Amino acid sequence: MAVALASPPLPPPSPPPELSISSRSRCRFRCSSTLSQSDSVSSPPIVSTTYRPAVILPGLGNNTNDYQKLALILKDYGVPTVIAKVSRIDWLRNAAGLLDSNYWRGNLRPRPVVDWYLQRVEEAVNEAKELAQGSTLSLIGHSAGGWLARVYLQEYGLSDVSLLLTLGTPHLPPPKGVSGVIDQTRGLLDYVEKHCAEAVYTPEFRYVCVAGRYIQGARLVGSSNNDISGVTVEIDQSVSEMTAIDKPAPSSATLQARFVGQGYKQVCGQADVWGDGVVPEISAHLEGALNITLDGVYHSPVGSDDETRLWYGSPSVVKQWINHLLD
Repeated sequence: MAVALASPPLPPPSPPPELSISSRSRCRFRCSSTLSQSDSVSSPPIVSTTYRPAVILPGLGNNTNDYQKLALILKDYGVPTVIAKVSRIDWLRNAAGLLDSNYWRGNLRPRPVVDWYLQRVEEAVNEAKELAQGSTLSLIGHSAGGWLARVYLQEYGLSDVSLLLTLGTPHLPPPKGVSGVIDQTRGLLDYVEKHCAEAVYTPEFRYVCVAGRYIQGARLVGSSNNDISGVTVEIDQSVSEMTAIDKPAPSSATLQARFVGQGYKQVCGQADVWGDGVVPEISAHLEGALNITLDGVYHSPVGSDDETRLWYGSPSVVKQWINHLLD
């Protein structure tokens, strides 16, 4: 049983798009800063200051080892990091949901189906608390790990955590009544949206949602829209410099774009949108959070590299969101 809206890694489009960071505030404009070639291969600075510890929550199908390099990068920034212990075979535990009648009705609840995952998170949080010396923690949820973090916070409380940073997480349930769209989570994301706390960006607790724009999908037949920039999200944060970015759609959709578009459609109900190759940009943001979009960033550590196919945990990409762990 799938519990995240995701699909296997895909071959990169050629050539890869330009890498930049953007954030939304009260409008559809994007604040953009382009990395130079030297920036993209630079290593993080070695620092002596120690910041609050972070706990990495793996995404669907990923295991602990997939995030070891990211943990080392964060350590170089002075962020002690613990990765929840998850193996690939562990995800087969979710098949227990098949025995729940709510699965077949599309009303599945997270517990007890994902109790095994929540327990791994609790163990990692307890380990990180030993490093915290009284400070709070940051949770970093990749892909399904982001919405599973929301379930964890709902069930275990917020007292030890002050930041939830999600990387390519499909936060929103797919729309109902769209032809050809099947809720792969069988109601889990509906439950999260209805029962988990709403996203906030306050001094006490902050949600930061990072999305990638790696490839624009396309419909199987017919023409696609030029560009979908996503929903407008209001947050109480100013943006010092804003520029509009115009990215015309390719004249003819590639086979890869059509294939990717079908994956996007299962997540957000629309194929011709931008996303990280697995999760559409508009699904990876939450109303009330600080929402960030990174151009040229692919979804998964599996099949990525740090030069031609960057993912959220590549050194030059981490540089764009690490500040949220350091303040």
